[in-house]
Amino acid sequence: MRLWLDDLRTTPTGYESARSVNEAIAIITKAEESGQEIEVIDLDHDLGDYAGDGGDAIKLLDWLAERETFYPIKIHTANPVGRANMERMIERYWVQ
Repeated sequence: MRLWLDDLRTTPTGYESARSVNEAIAIITKAEESGQEIEVIDLDHDLGDYAGDGGDAIKLLDWLAERETFYPIKIHTANPVGRANMERMIERYWVQ
């Protein structure tokens, strides 16, 4: 399963779509429960109106790191500060 978390952009073919962090968590949890492989999680940073449902996408990285579930991550945000913050988190927890 490939997950696309973004509030505005069209979901690419072959991806599951989530607009909020809580929706992404539900999709990941369901995939884990069914034994489905999570190939990649592709993230925007700013989730606009959907940020009220779990925060901006960096909160998903927080959740994954707390659980020590280090799925492959890609970042497609246009926000340079958000990207830098997410990349720092990935470098700290994902890259061993």
